[in-house]
Amino acid sequence: MPRRSRVDWAAVAAAAPFDVIHLRDLARLGVPSSTISSRCAPGGIWVRVISGVIALTRGVLTRRQRLAAALLYAGPRAMVTGVAGCRLYGLRRLPDDDTVHVLVPHATRRRSQRFVLAERTLRLPRPHHRDDVPVAPIHRAVLDAARRMTRVDDVRALLAEAVQRRLTTVVALRRELEEGSGRGTALVRRVLLEIDDGVRSVAEAWCRTIVAEMPGFPPVIWNADLERADGTFLACVDGFVDGVALAIEIQSFEHHADPEAFDETMRRQARLIAAGVLLVPVTPRQLRDEPETVKRLLWEALAQARARSRPAIRRR
Repeated sequence: MPRRSRVDWAAVAAAAPFDVIHLRDLARLGVPSSTISSRCAPGGIWVRVISGVIALTRGVLTRRQRLAAALLYAGPRAMVTGVAGCRLYGLRRLPDDDTVHVLVPHATRRRSQRFVLAERTLRLPRPHHRDDVPVAPIHRAVLDAARRMTRVDDVRALLAEAVQRRLTTVVALRRELEEGSGRGTALVRRVLLEIDDGVRSVAEAWCRTIVAEMPGFPPVIWNADLERADGTFLACVDGFVDGVALAIEIQSFEHHADPEAFDETMRRQARLIAAGVLLVPVTPRQLRDEPETVKRLLWEALAQARARSRPAIRRR
């Protein structure tokens, strides 16, 4: 009786750099089906992760192993998108979601299962590669994530961070929005309008909503660059009422936890005060939990600003 050839386990390990491998690759490397079955049995040293994909270790999969397993399952032309894709681009304002959203060609039959969200598409883009992982272009990944969010503040946080860090633009996001699926786009369209108006954070969106609920309050210009009469740059303020040179400044704890950022904020505000700009500092917590208090502060500041001569400050 001929002897069965021994399995080259070094080759198996090399074919599974993150300790996940497809069944077809195990078969190609000569691993008997009986060995796979025994090692994947209860108490074995392997585990079946999703259809056709084996983890060569037990325990909770790492995020990188989930990505590798999802792509093995989805097929050779698949790419990561959505929250998982945004994370690969370094975005941080994301929900705590370990789902791996993958795009697959429309002709590929793949169903979502366990931690894999498989989306068939006729508009399969050319992937970028981040950490050796194929990922959809940033504007596609951002919108695929945002379309599945149900809280407007989550959409605001994601889109504002992507635009603020110049990873994408409102133009690119809007083009992708118009060319792609219309499902789940109502919140995205609302937030893009806010960003078009200059809003760059969730707290600024809250402030914008509060001001919109104040009939008779003058228009506020968001993220306004100001300069002195001689044309030298003064500062960028979160909100600015041009007619009376009143500035709204959102005091973020996260920003001020950085000593250098805090010092720069103090210097900027000192320049504004010295130039005659009336400042109204508010915190994100006030904007979220005490909107009526913020309204009162703004009305009182507006009255003070109108009672004095307007300083020679203008928008750049």
